[in-house]
Amino acid sequence: MHHQAHLTAVHSTWSIVFLTSLAIWALPLHGSMQQDIHAPPNELVDISSVEPDLTIPQLSTSLVLNAGKRFKEVLPTLNTTDIHHVVYLPTDWTPMGNYPVIVEYVGNGNYRNSFGDVCTGKVTDGKLGYGISGGEKYIWVCLPFINKEQTKNAITWWGNSPDYDPRPTVDYCKQAVPWICQQYGGDPSRVVLAGFSRGAIACNFIGLYDDDISKLWRGFVACSHYDGVSNFGLPQGDRKSAQQRLKRLGQRPQFICAETLPGNQSIESTRSYLQSTGIAGKFTFQSTGFRNHNDSWILRPSPSRKLIRTWVEQLVQQDLMNH
Repeated sequence: MHHQAHLTAVHSTWSIVFLTSLAIWALPLHGSMQQDIHAPPNELVDISSVEPDLTIPQLSTSLVLNAGKRFKEVLPTLNTTDIHHVVYLPTDWTPMGNYPVIVEYVGNGNYRNSFGDVCTGKVTDGKLGYGISGGEKYIWVCLPFINKEQTKNAITWWGNSPDYDPRPTVDYCKQAVPWICQQYGGDPSRVVLAGFSRGAIACNFIGLYDDDISKLWRGFVACSHYDGVSNFGLPQGDRKSAQQRLKRLGQRPQFICAETLPGNQSIESTRSYLQSTGIAGKFTFQSTGFRNHNDSWILRPSPSRKLIRTWVEQLVQQDLMNH
């Protein structure tokens, strides 16, 4: 998945409305409203040119729960396996608190490109949730993809080649999210699913896999790739299957972002795909402002990060939505 497929830029016929110094497009998509928020200038900026202002906390081995702690955890029902996830408790966490939750899926492992971007595929190396929250106000969880034998985390895709069975990953998520909310004060009505690359595809592929798992989420953040745009040889990875999953989205919003490529090719390919489905949705499109296929962009200050933070904050502060 991390190899960049050739994406064809789509010529939009929608009108552009300039609302501020940023260009904000209010675009109708089959009767719904979507926004396109571009952070100028549209240059191929490398993340190495911007110093990070966030450092993800080291994993703690202490058994004491406290604010700002990040730790690996094994579900009690799987303590004889190597399957694990990572939990982060925000700096304002207290045992009696009630917090929105960002659940994250990471990208494929064994990845490196010519820009020096690297992805390990490990839950310990996720970044999106921390960058979105800044370490405050949200419980952040990195969930694993799981191999077919249900013995360990999968570093690439959801399990073993060639079948790539997603069901163990789906079943784990259904069990883990309610359990984590109960253990640490997460609000089950304010859970946001986020993912980078493989994880971005998983927002729909895993997160909307069936009716039960679909009910867990208030909204979605898909960064770099989108379920159904490209078929990476995955069973059920075809567009017909992807559109069946997409139908479970309903009116819950999605923030869809991707690295900045010439002509915003990556964003345009997703927009074109969603338009072709005929399925209405609340989609916001945004380029990261960086050329890198790398979730480390979220650890750096940028107009795009500011926008995604505002979007997520507004999402979790809204009145309860019908799932």
